[in-house]
Formats: sequence, C-alpha cells, structure tokens
Amino acid sequence: MKTFINCKDLGDLNAALAEAQEIKADRFKYQHLGKNKTLLMIFFNNSLRTRLSTQKAAMNLGMNVIVLDVNAGAWKLETERGVIMDSDKSEHLLEAIPVMSSYCDMIGVRSFAGLTDREYDYAETVLHQFIKYSGKPVFAMETATVHPLQAFADLITIQEHWKPTAEKKRPKVVLTWAPHCRALPQAVPNSFAEWMNAADVDLVITHPKGYELDPQFVGDATVEYDQMKAFEGADFIYAKNWSCPGVTNPEDYGKILDDYKTMMHWTVDADHMAATDNGKFLHCLPVRRGLIVTDDVIESENSLVIPEAANREISCSVVIKRMLESMSQD
Repeated sequence: MKTFINCKDLGDLNAALAEAQEIKADRFKYQHLGKNKTLLMIFFNNSLRTRLSTQKAAMNLGMNVIVLDVNAGAWKLETERGVIMDSDKSEHLLEAIPVMSSYCDMIGVRSFAGLTDREYDYAETVLHQFIKYSGKPVFAMETATVHPLQAFADLITIQEHWKPTAEKKRPKVVLTWAPHCRALPQAVPNSFAEWMNAADVDLVITHPKGYELDPQFVGDATVEYDQMKAFEGADFIYAKNWSCPGVTNPEDYGKILDDYKTMMHWTVDADHMAATDNGKFLHCLPVRRGLIVTDDVIESENSLVIPEAANREISCSVVIKRMLESMSQD
C-alpha cells in the first residue's frame, strides 16, 4: 500500500478489522517493521487526536517521528502554480516537498478545505502534490474532503460494540447533521458515509435540505430529511456538522445556510436518543456541547466518544503497518 486516502486502499474491510484487533491485543508486535525508518507528519491545520494517535502508532511500530507544523516555525508555503510569489509565502510546495521527503521514509499529510473553491478542494490539490512529488508512501491525516483514519476508527468502534441478534443481524447507523456556529468541511461525514457504505451496516443520513453530501460518498445510503424519523430504531448515532457541500448550488459551497440558533432542534439530546434502539452516540471530537450534543447524551453510558478516539491509534497502526510491509517488499 503506497497511499491511503479511502477504504478501497485497505481492500477487504473484514481482514482490516481483524488486523486491527490483532494489533490492539499486542501493539508492539510489529516493531521490527519500522526500525531505522522515519515518519514525517505534516500539519497545515490544528490537531489533537490525529497528532497524538498517529505519532503513538508510528512509535509502536518502531519508527522515528518528525512532526512539522507548517503554521508554526516553518516558512509559509505557496501551493498554486504559475503565481508571482510576492506575498507572505516565501517557499513553494514544489521545492518543499522533495526537501521534506529527503528526510523521511513515509509522509502523513493533514490539510483542511478552504471552503471557498469547491473544485480546488475536491481535487485534493495539496495531498496529490505530496503523492506526485515526494516519491514516498503518503497517507491522509484528514484532507479537504476525507478523513479515512477517523472513519476506520469509527468502524472499529462500531464493530466492537455491536451485538447482533436473531431479529437484527446488521446495525442501523445514522449520520446526523447538527448545528454549529462555524462553517466546517465535509471531510468527516464524507468518509464516514463512504466507509459505512462499504461495511455491513444499514446507513441512514439525515440533514436539513441544502446540505446534501456529494453522491460519490452518499452511495446507497438512505437520505432522510426528518431527523426524528431517521433516529427510529437506530443502534448508532454519529453526529457531525458540515457546511453546504454545494452539490445542487455550487455558489453555496462552504456556507452555513441558516442561522445556527434557528436550527437547535437538530442538536442531539435525550429526546432524540429516546427514539433509538438504546443507541450508542459517536462523534469524532472536538465537539461543541450544547450545539452538536447535550451534556447528558455525551456523558451517558451510551456515549462512545472516548473509546472511539482511542481507536484512532489502532486504525493508524494498521495503515502504517501495511505501508511498512509494502516498503519491505520493494
């Protein structure tokens, strides 16, 4: 595996999930794979779970780790071609990438959407420049449109907490939009929908009209605009805000279509959860309490946000392990 951007890169999801449990049982079993190899983690945006879990996973696998925060201590990087560099950006990514790759064996990249140019964001311009010009294995630590390490951890968490019955062999999983005071990208809901479509679950996506995700991620999921109806009989509720994806109206891309104060009935509270089948609550974190979810829901015994975050170390371990194995075969 030379790159990791989506679930297809992992192949058989059941095999990947089994591998995750193997690693979880012995996190240092494959330390030999990373001996004398270096991971470079490049952050264009803030991070807590991704930074810590990825570094821990790489260290578990015996790697050295370099962390570069582009916005704190590095030259500001230009990403566009054909520009006159007379602004505050003093180094071009096309020179920076081969320099950075000369110091490492593998690269993790985190770069968010600008939310102003849909075509630019959905082309994954920054990530693909690293893939093209670094000559090293590259994995996404969240990009403009996807967050595969999070979605893989979400799937691991659902697998661990799902108990099938004779009446219900597949869990009903609901991805619900929730209000937020800032415009957020679609990376997390995009990847969650993509991975759930590939998994053995029944996926329902619920959101107000105008927030339709890109069809390539929605796949075969049921889209339900009535949030309470979507929650009925659900086993897992995944709450996340996202700004307008601009599918039907590109000019609305990245916008908040309604004042969040008028959308508070979409906040996941006890009444919402009461409609589920003793449903578990998930969120990628960080979460704004009182907007996305109420205190009583996120603090309840059915909240999985902490084990879900802990599984970020495991999802990343599987990905890095597979990349190291591919390097050893070259």
